Amino acid sequence: MSTHRSIGRRAGAAAAGCAVVLAPLVAAPAFAAPDGGGVVINEVYARGGSANQPYTNKFVELFNPTDAPVSLAGLSLQYRSATGTGAPTGVLALSGTIPANGYFLVEAGSNGGSGSALPHPDLSSTSFQPSGTTGTLALVEGTRALAFPTGNVAGAAGIVDLVGYGTSNTYEGSGRAVVSGGNTVPQSWTRTDGVDTDDNAADFTIADTPTPQNSGAGGDDEVVEATIAEIQGTGAVSPLAGRTVVTRGVVTAAYPTGGFDGVYLQTPGTGGDLAGHQASDGVFVFSGALARAAQVGQYLEVTGEVSEYFGLTEVTAKEWAVLDEPVEPVVPAAIELPATEAGREAFEGMLVAPQGDFTVTDTYDTNRFGLVGLAAGTTPLVQPSDVANPGTDRARYDAVAADNAARAITLDDGAGWDYTNFNRDYHETPLPYLSLENPVRVGAAATFTAPVVLDYRFQWNFQPTTQVTGDNGAAPATFTNTRAAGPAAVGGDIQIASFNVLNYFTTTGDELAGCQYYADRHGNPISVRTGCDARGAADDANLARQQAKIVAAINALGTEIVSLEEIENSVRFGTDRDAALADLTAALNAAAGAGTWAYVPSPAALPADEDVIRNAFIYRADRVVPVGASRILVGDAAFANAREPLAQTFRALNPGGQAQGPQFAVISNHFKSKGSGEGPGNDRDEGQGLSNADRVRQARALVAFAADVYGAATPVFLVGDFNAYTAEDPLAVLEQAGYTNIGQTRTAKDTYSFDGLVGSLDHVFANPAGLKLVTGADIWNVNSGESVGLEYSRHNYNVTDLYDASPFRSSDHDPVVVGLDVLPGEAPDRAWERGRR
Repeated sequence: MSTHRSIGRRAGAAAAGCAVVLAPLVAAPAFAAPDGGGVVINEVYARGGSANQPYTNKFVELFNPTDAPVSLAGLSLQYRSATGTGAPTGVLALSGTIPANGYFLVEAGSNGGSGSALPHPDLSSTSFQPSGTTGTLALVEGTRALAFPTGNVAGAAGIVDLVGYGTSNTYEGSGRAVVSGGNTVPQSWTRTDGVDTDDNAADFTIADTPTPQNSGAGGDDEVVEATIAEIQGTGAVSPLAGRTVVTRGVVTAAYPTGGFDGVYLQTPGTGGDLAGHQASDGVFVFSGALARAAQVGQYLEVTGEVSEYFGLTEVTAKEWAVLDEPVEPVVPAAIELPATEAGREAFEGMLVAPQGDFTVTDTYDTNRFGLVGLAAGTTPLVQPSDVANPGTDRARYDAVAADNAARAITLDDGAGWDYTNFNRDYHETPLPYLSLENPVRVGAAATFTAPVVLDYRFQWNFQPTTQVTGDNGAAPATFTNTRAAGPAAVGGDIQIASFNVLNYFTTTGDELAGCQYYADRHGNPISVRTGCDARGAADDANLARQQAKIVAAINALGTEIVSLEEIENSVRFGTDRDAALADLTAALNAAAGAGTWAYVPSPAALPADEDVIRNAFIYRADRVVPVGASRILVGDAAFANAREPLAQTFRALNPGGQAQGPQFAVISNHFKSKGSGEGPGNDRDEGQGLSNADRVRQARALVAFAADVYGAATPVFLVGDFNAYTAEDPLAVLEQAGYTNIGQTRTAKDTYSFDGLVGSLDHVFANPAGLKLVTGADIWNVNSGESVGLEYSRHNYNVTDLYDASPFRSSDHDPVVVGLDVLPGEAPDRAWERGRR
């Protein structure tokens, strides 16, 4: 089975534990009334594996109980396994019409038996495979995969009808349709008299003799001659889906390797004159043999069945011939990215020359699938809640989300390979697009140097005309190198920064029992996955790689005070609480010079139960001095599931080494993550991630802590990883308390990239007294825009070694740097900083 026939290419969201619901492509009519009076699934025959099966193929029978015929255009059948979650594993776009009070027979894949053929199915797709004695089958509005939830889904949006049978985790009403016997028993699930009470347990019974019924039209086995535009039609679904066609076209792209197993055909002479253009003149032809035989530029006649494969119109070739006659060449359509689904459908499968600006917005899956997320325009796509609060400014929030959808497109690699599947030999193939010399970074401009095909494979893509690898020179675009060696100058005598150091643990996995690992392509452990309290490197060799990048990044910051988040809390491993912090400080001094850096010791009073990661401070001993001991918030229930704030007062040192200027306080923070919810209101994502209510409580507790320790007169800076985007509720609490978000008011940059959207989770807030000291700010985009493939945790994942000891991708968060004017008179000597720059 080719990887073209696999689902799940899009892993960004899944990696973060988020279910992605793919919206229907078109608005379909309300086929099912609330009382169950619309089109329903009437009979399901999904068993197989026995020679005594009555029919050679599985089938699904639909029933229309109304007094008027109903078009099935815009509907699909979708199958998911009994224990599956998220997207289904099979989608079949429907076409045709169910007569009034009539039936419609869909032939599915083989049941493994040797029985009879079905009586003239109305639609046939042998690749659609509802399976066995347990599973979930849904009739869905739209032709894109719908990630239906588990449990009782009666009345759920987008689901026309659903049958959960056996032990399925998804069903309608009180339970599943019952099952008897094993997979080889030739039985079907049958609805009694077409009645739909939205209760699978009550509506379906077992039939020992399946009774497939068609529309009465006898099916349509005629082979139809059709142009590619006629095959594509002007809607989301081909009007000829399920029909066998003969069509002609010029090969514009061929994929003999990489798993697509097919070619793109386009009608000769099309693409140049787009006046009146409504239907696409290009189509994908699925056949591995054809892909290996065909050459770009050949003129072919193809015979095959039309289908919609997860939203892509295609012809599965049964036979083909190369035509020896002159034809007009195909011209790449010079178009800007259409902003609507309908606009893109009109060019699906066609050769295009993309016009206008494009910007990289996603590099996470580049290391895995060879995908580069792009945004039409000069800016990446934006997290809506970084711009607008979904509760108080929903219209603007929705406008940002709509703009994202209109501008998003993926540059693919012409292949379905998962380069992190080390069971396949293709991990020995150099990764497309990525290299240490020519980085692909979020925010970089993309320039197309060759035509591409606009297609839909789980998202809209620009597809190269042949598979791209890291050594075949077939990439159709280039990217500007936007790397900066360090942050921009921010002014001031003293600079402070926040830096999430990506689970820096000196206790490595091999020191503990039970650790399970992420391993490289040769099975060597790289980083801890689960099973123990360690969260970082698997062993000393990987710790050395991680440490080298973090040290390079911190020493390049040019700051005097750095708040660290996600550093090991060493007391959890039976050693001094500051052991990992001391280790990192020693490594920094080994690179920068003995005595350059010092760390702030842990306070005497500590919470009774702390996380395995903590907040910490390091500082340049020749530039600032701590005043008094550090303090940590103790005993506040708001931080039961997060890291308690750590506060330290500092004072600057003048060139002579004397403390001068005002005291100022820095409080390091790491709020609860967005990935899990605990307690009332926390398990719902209403546009701000899970645990939003907890982060709001933590923000309030932080404000109270700062007021209690420092009052209003002391300059106070709240810094760290707040796990909240700029317009979200927790940060509104800080702003309402009089704090100003320095990073987001003094820069136009972001600190984080997730699922192709940029925003800031890391912030520096100043109270009014602190704001008077601020001279400038910058966000050094050293991490979030870089591919995860450059992390120490992906060392030796591909034959191309993307690891080096540079600061780039030392973490997944970018540091925020703020300048402060705290010394009277002339600024101190900055020779060490000038040397860095």
